[in-house]
Amino acid sequence: MSSADKNLSHFSFPIPQLPSARVAIVTAEWNTEVTNALRQGAVDLLIEAGFPENQIIQKHVPGSYELIFGSDQLASRSDVDAVIALGCVVQGETRHFDFICDAVAHGIYQVSLKHQKPVIFGVLTTDNQQQALERAGGKHGNKGAEAAYTALRLLEEF
Repeated sequence: MSSADKNLSHFSFPIPQLPSARVAIVTAEWNTEVTNALRQGAVDLLIEAGFPENQIIQKHVPGSYELIFGSDQLASRSDVDAVIALGCVVQGETRHFDFICDAVAHGIYQVSLKHQKPVIFGVLTTDNQQQALERAGGKHGNKGAEAAYTALRLLEEF
């Protein structure tokens, strides 16, 4: 079954309960209809895992490209165990989409290796706005919740 046919926010393992872990979320402000829904999905899952909302560090950056800097700043903090980077890049008529998606994926990967902490890529890279909405709390689940789950699973295992 392809991902087009299912909700991806159903998890195979229980949600780890790690209320002493320190998690930060950095969210792109570009396309707020989508990115705010992703952020809320991540926050909701962390609360379900026992995190008090006032202990979830939340920061915003202008766009997805800036998630690299925001993630690096948060990962460098001693009071952060994992970073969740949330954004959305929708395909346009130019190759800008390709360059931004590649740079953001590579940059977030580098931040994780640099700081030896989970830095989760929760950036939607979709063909259109409808696909983004379907993955930000729509019929395909919420990529923000999936990113939060991934952060907790990595903290639990490592």
